[in-house]
Amino acid sequence: LAGMLDPCRKMSNVFSRMKRSGVSINRIFELIDQKPRICDPPDPRPLPRLSRCLEFDNVTFTYPAGSGAPHRGPALRHLSLRVQAGEVVAIVGPNGCGKSTLINLLPRFYDCDSGEIRFDGTPISLAALDDLRRQIAVVTQDTILFDGTVYENIAYGSPHATEEAVEQAAAQAYVTPILSSLPHGIHSRIGERGKELSGGQRQRLALARAILRNPALLVLDEATSAIDNESAALIHRALRSYCEGRTVLLVTHSMTPTLLEFVTRIVVMDDGQVLATGTHEQLLGSCVVYRRLFQATDDLRVVA
Repeated sequence: LAGMLDPCRKMSNVFSRMKRSGVSINRIFELIDQKPRICDPPDPRPLPRLSRCLEFDNVTFTYPAGSGAPHRGPALRHLSLRVQAGEVVAIVGPNGCGKSTLINLLPRFYDCDSGEIRFDGTPISLAALDDLRRQIAVVTQDTILFDGTVYENIAYGSPHATEEAVEQAAAQAYVTPILSSLPHGIHSRIGERGKELSGGQRQRLALARAILRNPALLVLDEATSAIDNESAALIHRALRSYCEGRTVLLVTHSMTPTLLEFVTRIVVMDDGQVLATGTHEQLLGSCVVYRRLFQATDDLRVVA
C-alpha cells in the first residue's frame, strides 16, 4: 500500500493535465480543420516571371471585422498604381495610411474587395498561389527566424539551393562579417527567434534569405525601421547593388539619404489612396505630406 500511494497521487495529477491538454488539442484541431479563404482558382492561368509591369487597378479593401469589434472603414480606397519592371519604388506615408495593407495584397494574404492586381496583365486572383508566391520575397520589420543554424535560416524557402549559393547570398547581405564572432561560422545555431543575434544582424539574415530566392519582386516592409544606423547603412548598401535591374517595393514612413541613392520613384500614400508620385525633388516642391515626413526625419537625424 505504501508503494502504491505515490504512483496513485501522481496519476491524479496526470489525469488533470490530460484533461487540460485535451481541450487545447481540440482548439488546435479546429484551427487546422478550417478551410482557407484564399485558395487557387478552379482553372489557374500560367503566371510567367514578372517582366513588364505590376498594376494596382482601382483597388479597394476593408479588413474583416472581428466578433464584437466595431466595423472599420476601408484601408485602401480606389487605389491605382503602376510599377514598371526594374523600378525601385519607395512607398511612404504616415502610420495607418495603408502601406502594409497594399503589400499584404500582393501575395494574396487577402483578396481585394474590388479592383484587380495584375502581373504583366494577368490578374493574380486567376493564378495559382504557388506560382504567385514563388515570384515574391518579403522582408518585414519583425524578422521570422528559427532555432537552427545560420545556414538553415538562409536556405529556408530555397531547400534545393547549393551551399555555394547560400554563402554568396550571405556575402551579398553582409552576413559574412557576423560569422567570425560565431563558434561554428555559418553552421552556428542562433537560438529561438535568433536570440543570439542583434536586431540588425537578424535583418541581414532575413535579407540574405530573400536574395537567395532570386525573386522577381522584392518587398521590404519597414525592414530597417527598428535597427541601429550602422546596420541600416549596411542593408541599404546591399540593396543598392542587388536592386539594380530588379523590381522592388520599399515601404517606409520616412526617406533617408542612403535610400534616395537607389530609389527610382517615390509614391506618397495617405488615407488609403495614392496622394502623389514622383522623384524626391518633385515631391519636396509639390507634396505637403511628403515634405513634412522628410523634414521630420531630418530633424530626428539632427537630434541623434
